[in-house]
Amino acid sequence: MLRLEPRAAPSRTMLLLSPLIALAVTVLFGAALFAVLGKSPLAGLALFFVEPVKSLYGLAELGMKATPLILCGLGLAACYRANVWNIGAEGQFVLGAIAAGGVALLAGDDTTRWVLVPILLAGVLGGMAWAGIVAFLRDHFHANEILTSLMLVYVAQYLLDDLVYGPWKDPNGYNFPQTALFAASTTLPKLIPDTRLNIGFAIAMAAVVAMSLFMRRTLQGFRLIVGGQAPDAARYAGFSARKSLWTVLLLSGGMSGLAGALEAVGPLGQLTPHVSQGYGFAAIIVAFVGRLNAVGIVFSGLLMAMFYIGGELAQSRLGLPNAMTGVFQGLLLFCLLAADTLVTHRVRLAHTGVRHA
Repeated sequence: MLRLEPRAAPSRTMLLLSPLIALAVTVLFGAALFAVLGKSPLAGLALFFVEPVKSLYGLAELGMKATPLILCGLGLAACYRANVWNIGAEGQFVLGAIAAGGVALLAGDDTTRWVLVPILLAGVLGGMAWAGIVAFLRDHFHANEILTSLMLVYVAQYLLDDLVYGPWKDPNGYNFPQTALFAASTTLPKLIPDTRLNIGFAIAMAAVVAMSLFMRRTLQGFRLIVGGQAPDAARYAGFSARKSLWTVLLLSGGMSGLAGALEAVGPLGQLTPHVSQGYGFAAIIVAFVGRLNAVGIVFSGLLMAMFYIGGELAQSRLGLPNAMTGVFQGLLLFCLLAADTLVTHRVRLAHTGVRHA
């Protein structure tokens, strides 16, 4: 009989291995799910894990899908390491897209490429402003940031809907809820010709380096980590919990807002009610699978992007609902939470003896 036995100290080995274990179990569950649905497990898994990497175009799509996940995941990781539970990256993403889209709509045919600077800056500021509401409510009224950040997601989505169904609706768009296409000058330069991968991916990689240096090499980053892992020690050292709260929420909001801006002027080129495909929520999984580490978030972001592409392919080629993306995301999170038990516990074989009278 098996039993769990607490470890004397968390296992660093299992801390690294548990995401891999979770991925392996997710693949097994996914294969079983395809079989239950009457589809070939091998064909189904190939759509998720082979098709996205078998060609240059597929790799480019993978990088494009991973860009918003990585940016949002980086910001959330900073929050969680500081013990601030921001669940509203989705809303901050949407506000970033709205702010960036508002500036992009002002551009015309004679506008230069330099308009991208205020567009991306507007996205960052939009996300920061939305996260700032959460920080203000927590700072002044002790409101739970989990609830406020989550509820603001729906406010952001309704605001977007109001704009694309109302004042920003394209009069020549055949009554579809969308803005006019942005001017050509607002289009992000491509990294690889004949693909959709743009400089947003390069910006995301630069953000990974910057975040890693900030958390590991700066005093403010050290304060955030200490405040999250040892709040009593942080208070004793005179570190300001209030400053940390504002820093991580504004940082997270800015990163998510930048992701929204890159999505709006990148692959979309306009605003629609579906600017985000749940990137802000999926980034929560990305942050934890990546172990709240900047480099780990790159790999987990690419993995989550595979799920997005695989879900789309499963819908078009196998006739399955697009919800397969969410199923794989949920399976991965569930398996990770289960595998993380092995970080603090080990499995032992319990010997049961039989007593005789």
